Amino acid sequence: MTWAPQSRGDGRTTVLLTGFGPFPSVPVNATMTLVPRLALAAEMLFPGIRFHCDILPTEWAAAPARVDALVHRWQPDLVVHFGVSRRARGFEIERRGRNQRVLAPDARGATPNDPSLRPDGPALHPARLPVAEIVRRLRQRRIAAYQSWNAGAYLCNATLYHTLAADALRDTETGFVHIPAELVAGGRAAWTDSGTRTSPGCPLTWTEAETGGLELLAACLNRPSPPDAAIRQALQRPATVR
Repeated sequence: MTWAPQSRGDGRTTVLLTGFGPFPSVPVNATMTLVPRLALAAEMLFPGIRFHCDILPTEWAAAPARVDALVHRWQPDLVVHFGVSRRARGFEIERRGRNQRVLAPDARGATPNDPSLRPDGPALHPARLPVAEIVRRLRQRRIAAYQSWNAGAYLCNATLYHTLAADALRDTETGFVHIPAELVAGGRAAWTDSGTRTSPGCPLTWTEAETGGLELLAACLNRPSPPDAAIRQALQRPATVR
């Protein structure tokens, strides 16, 4: 039976994917490469849905402002942010954003002076992705995946919390996904498609990161799991940030 990617869906038509640029201790961020590749491949796998992507500046002020501008421009039904973490055991699907941040410098050296993201905001905002289903699907593919209750206290958590708190996105499915920072070790995995592990102990290969990212999008869109052959074909398209 021929795989029909358009056979099921939940009516969503526009998807926004974001990654992050470099920041202190991470000079090459794997999401800078992964996110554009996912966006372009997903257009082939999920016809009828528009995918937009962007690489956010890893800056306390500029990142949320950039998200607001992208949301205003594209009016997405689904927003998925991607970031890296040295604590990631594979795909870490975040369940909530927390109203707190570490007083640490961003990529421009700016340091916030308030440990709260929004002094008058709630302590938590629950993410709006099918987290359990995403984890189930990734594990079914033998890709390491976990539900996470702690998105950290740096720009990843700040971006998730800001997006979930935005009034314009109250009805938008929104969430955050961490992948291992080791994927950028030496710049190897972020710029090759060899499928080799980047360093001892890294829980994902680059091929698993791409395949898992597309499976994750299929789960969010309520689409069937794409077959491996279709994924390989889709990933052959050259990716550019649009």
